[in-house]
Amino acid sequence: MHPSVHAKAHPDKPALIVAETGQIITYTALDAASNRAAQLFRAHGLHVGDTIALFMENVPEFYDIAWGAQRSGLFYVCISSKLTAPEVDYIVRDSGAKMVIASATLATVAQGLTHRLADVALFAQGGPISGWHDWDASVAEQPATPIADERAGVDMLYSSGTTGRPKGVRVALPDDPSIAGPTVLVMLAQALYGFSAEGVYLSPAPLYHAAPLRWSMTAMRLGMTVVMMQHFDPEAALAAIARYHVTHSQWVPTHFVRMLKLPSDVRARFDHATLRCAIHAAAPCPIPVKEAMIAWWGPVLQEYYAGSEGNGLTTINSEQWLTHKGSVGKAAYGELHICDDAGNEVPAGEEGLVYFGGGGVFEYHNDPDKTAEARHPQGWTTLGDIGRMDAEGYLYLTDRKSFMIISGGVNIYPQEIENRLITHPRVADVAVVGGPCPEMGERVIAVVQPVDMADAGPALADDLIAWCRAELSGIKTPRQIDFTPELPRHATGKLYKRLLRDRYWGNSESRIV
Repeated sequence: MHPSVHAKAHPDKPALIVAETGQIITYTALDAASNRAAQLFRAHGLHVGDTIALFMENVPEFYDIAWGAQRSGLFYVCISSKLTAPEVDYIVRDSGAKMVIASATLATVAQGLTHRLADVALFAQGGPISGWHDWDASVAEQPATPIADERAGVDMLYSSGTTGRPKGVRVALPDDPSIAGPTVLVMLAQALYGFSAEGVYLSPAPLYHAAPLRWSMTAMRLGMTVVMMQHFDPEAALAAIARYHVTHSQWVPTHFVRMLKLPSDVRARFDHATLRCAIHAAAPCPIPVKEAMIAWWGPVLQEYYAGSEGNGLTTINSEQWLTHKGSVGKAAYGELHICDDAGNEVPAGEEGLVYFGGGGVFEYHNDPDKTAEARHPQGWTTLGDIGRMDAEGYLYLTDRKSFMIISGGVNIYPQEIENRLITHPRVADVAVVGGPCPEMGERVIAVVQPVDMADAGPALADDLIAWCRAELSGIKTPRQIDFTPELPRHATGKLYKRLLRDRYWGNSESRIV
């Protein structure tokens, strides 16, 4: 299926609603706009297999451009709107993009790219950017009819760079050249989550990230109405569910934490009776947080574990999770393998590196070493996560291998400590990292964002250490608590832990406050 199909069958149906404004884009309008985008790509000499980049915020035109690239056989790179000019320049150069479309609201950063990308076609959408072409005027001149050589394109997304420089995940163009050809996500969305044309899908996260982009475009393939939030706000998200009668939605655990910390009377104000499926992923969800969400919304939570690489996927519904708390489910695409450092599979219950076999094939663009590091001799691939699998085949993630702390020869996984600290009523967000320790090699440091920064100080630090000691062993209890007004967290929920860790290793006396 494809939006163009729904434009013919249901021309006036809303394909997109902007949550904050109520603006409606019909399937007819989306189809016409994506055709004009495709025509513009061809007019500028972009052919099948070429690459474009979107440096945009959540605006309706994002979908016009993405669907235009999809029906032109292009690779489309979606770049975080939070990046600096050098960071954007790196991704554009690394991906080989021949055109960049930027939101005018990002003009300050975009203007820093004008001379860096002098050999790339630069377009500003939604207003002027000095030295850039006007996307809106240029695309309006194009016909709203399909290009003669339509062919299915695909996204090429970059990791958020939480452990180093972003890596471009490149997969081959679909074997089926039809723009309406079947996709794995369409099949999974229908079979696992009940996506159908009658549904309404809420997307509260930035579209430059894999999950919001791919799942919302999948919803459009199936003729659903997508409600796009331009910026996440916990109360506004609840209001959108009630106002637009949302049936399906996509979240990350930090969204849950922020909604749960709303006053109970605020939460009770909004009806969520239409919500049949609340999907979450991107980061591990602390058990108490998920328990609270199921108690509030009912057994509608659906969790999966996957990556931008598309090499495999596990899923678990609420009923399964309640009997396997902490699990991210069984393999639904590809098969799971847990291996030790030597590449040998380990027995059920033992921790190791998580691999998928038989799923999607990918490579890290322009980085054969990282591609090789992700490969097992058997051909399986890994995202770099540590976990264990029980006898029933349920996967439990421990943490990312690169985040592991080694103190006195003992492996410590920060996620377990973070899961404990985030449940403290005076903690809004937390990251646990390893800092240098002359005696033990590394020490456990918790960087905490309090609900009220006025609480930051020795008394709260002592309270948090006692909170950890009540459930965690001494080796896992933080040796140091630092406070910060805000953690360097990606809008998708992932922490830029590298930035925190490097600060401590660059200067053992550094403080976050």
